[in-house]
Amino acid sequence: MSRTLLFACDLSAENRAAFARAIRLANETGARLDVVHVLDPYLPRRVLHDLEEAVVADIAATLTDLREDYALDEPASLIQTVAGAPYAEIIREAHEREADMIILGAHRKRGQPDLVAGTTLARVLRGAPCPVLSVSHPATQPWQDILVPVDFSLTCRRTLREALKRFPESRLTLLHAWNIPGERELGSSSDYARWRDSEVATLRRHLEQETEQLMVELEHVPEVELELEQGDPQEVLMARLRRQPPDLLALGSRGQLGRHSQITERLLAEPHCDVMLCRSW
Repeated sequence: MSRTLLFACDLSAENRAAFARAIRLANETGARLDVVHVLDPYLPRRVLHDLEEAVVADIAATLTDLREDYALDEPASLIQTVAGAPYAEIIREAHEREADMIILGAHRKRGQPDLVAGTTLARVLRGAPCPVLSVSHPATQPWQDILVPVDFSLTCRRTLREALKRFPESRLTLLHAWNIPGERELGSSSDYARWRDSEVATLRRHLEQETEQLMVELEHVPEVELELEQGDPQEVLMARLRRQPPDLLALGSRGQLGRHSQITERLLAEPHCDVMLCRSW
């Protein structure tokens, strides 16, 4: 079965980076690029008909412009419009097309994580049947440096598998935050220090074994490096992004955004890089 990338186009200037990345990914993976624009269903039928033609023409012209700007080949593509609620139509189209990935532009309300939950991007994340890519940076080159926060959760395993499978030519950095009990009270004790170092070494072996098991199943795998840092997982990740932002962050998304996904809200409101979010299924 051929692969399909679904790009939700809103015709905004901010959407151009996501459109260019969608074209680049389609070329790199050999996937068909389906471009969908959602129209207001409450417009008069005659207006919708005329608007549909204008939107399709504008998207086609933008695709040509971006290919020329970024020196990209023309992928197999399909441009369509649908009418309805944007987030619901994007999810429905992804299901019907059996999309391999949904690509969206970045959340525009930067610096305001409390406003993320009601956006189209956030709603799509809650119901998407496939990984969702939020693009905020120009697609000047293929992603070289990909950061994947890792633990032993099902969501993490799915995310790591997706990153290993999709980007065999990239370099993956696996980041795990650890925080062993007793550090504050016993950190100065030599016996505790030896025990702590032993525990961290054991943790590293477990993570390496997990990664190796996934890599054995794949035909082509990228270069992988494992980093362990002490501290709260959210703060370790944000510090790493500020210190050394990757080209892409591959992150597992648990539960419903806006209820207990504060790290996801922060990342979408303050994008240090492009973000791919994966659910556990």
